[in-house]
Amino acid sequence: MAARPDDSASSARDEVFRRFDVRQGHRPSYVVWELTLACDQPCTHCGSRAGVARPNELTTAQALGVVEQLAALGTFEVVLIGGEAYLHPGFFELIRALRAHGVRPTMTTGGRGITPALALKMREAGLHSVSVSVDGLEVTHDLMRASKGSFAAATAALRAFHDVGLRTAANTNFNRLNLGDVEALYEHLRECGISAWQVMLTTPIGRASDRPAMLLQPWDLLDLMPRLVAVKERGFKDGVLLMPGNNLGYFGPEETKLRSPAPGMTDYWLGCQAGKFVMGIEADGGVKGCPSLQSRHYLGGSLATQSLASLWNDTPQLAFARERTVEDLWGFCRTCPFAQSCLGGCTFTAHAFFDRPGNNPYCHFRARALQAEGKRERLVQKQAAPGQPFDNGVFELVEEPFDAPDPRPPTPRELVKKARA
Repeated sequence: MAARPDDSASSARDEVFRRFDVRQGHRPSYVVWELTLACDQPCTHCGSRAGVARPNELTTAQALGVVEQLAALGTFEVVLIGGEAYLHPGFFELIRALRAHGVRPTMTTGGRGITPALALKMREAGLHSVSVSVDGLEVTHDLMRASKGSFAAATAALRAFHDVGLRTAANTNFNRLNLGDVEALYEHLRECGISAWQVMLTTPIGRASDRPAMLLQPWDLLDLMPRLVAVKERGFKDGVLLMPGNNLGYFGPEETKLRSPAPGMTDYWLGCQAGKFVMGIEADGGVKGCPSLQSRHYLGGSLATQSLASLWNDTPQLAFARERTVEDLWGFCRTCPFAQSCLGGCTFTAHAFFDRPGNNPYCHFRARALQAEGKRERLVQKQAAPGQPFDNGVFELVEEPFDAPDPRPPTPRELVKKARA
């Protein structure tokens, strides 16, 4: 039975305060830990280009030492990811260790190899909750995952986790392949028993940068955002909390409803939290302020040779968001009326387009402001990514009349062909 929306309001509010209580100062409250880059799916939009384990991934013994350091720095929750986290040989031992140190262990998975027995073993080890990546309805999901049967496996994983008593959620990257799936996908996920759904935008990082035709254009947000808010309102009634990822927003008329963690609450984007309350750990011990950040630019060092405290406190690669001001912004973001609060939106998204942060084209307010002037922005890739985990190419912005014909109105068949390339 779905939880009544009013029952979840106080717990949602308390969780926000626990993770991002500024009175306690900056700390890695929410950590996303890539245990291994080994993966059982070759997803076309994977930012880390997962598949094969990284050279010199942390051993289980080293990882257990990291658990102790996380607890000492006040980490509240660790999300175990990959690749596929369950392919790491110390996966269950690390779940138990996190629990023993008072850190909430959760997981994000593609669900390809999940069986009812494995789901039960995860719950018994102490996993708190799990989010399964579902990228659309069956045809779209299998296409994006480049793996026939992947949608069926992800659906079975959601049901297996739900059946063993784990709190289940889903997460979805939206792009031009699955833009039409929003409402029907919500219905499917609700029927699978999820309690939360995180929605975000596919960003040109990793393999997604190799497929620019997949990406939304900024004006697509004018269609997507109101639809997501309509689904969120349905979710409040169904006991399903829809929440945006950090690269979806900002400051359009739907902003406060979209970011509300519970009925009756309002919220808005407070700027990039990378290196403030969020941290990412790569499988070989590399540390950066957010798991999605471009490794070449934002790695502060490695836990294989340095302590977590020194990396968190002393490396400028992790401290950039703590020191960012309006003076660091450029383009539209520099002149935006919300510049002081927003500070350029999601860092890795802006960097993925322009090879530097500070000007984010995936902004709902920006798209609406330009539409009011009869304009829109088109993203055109000018330089391909080099082919490394968490890499990016370079795009340019072309400003054009809002009603200009789309020079690339791809049919579904054309999109499928491009995504498979």
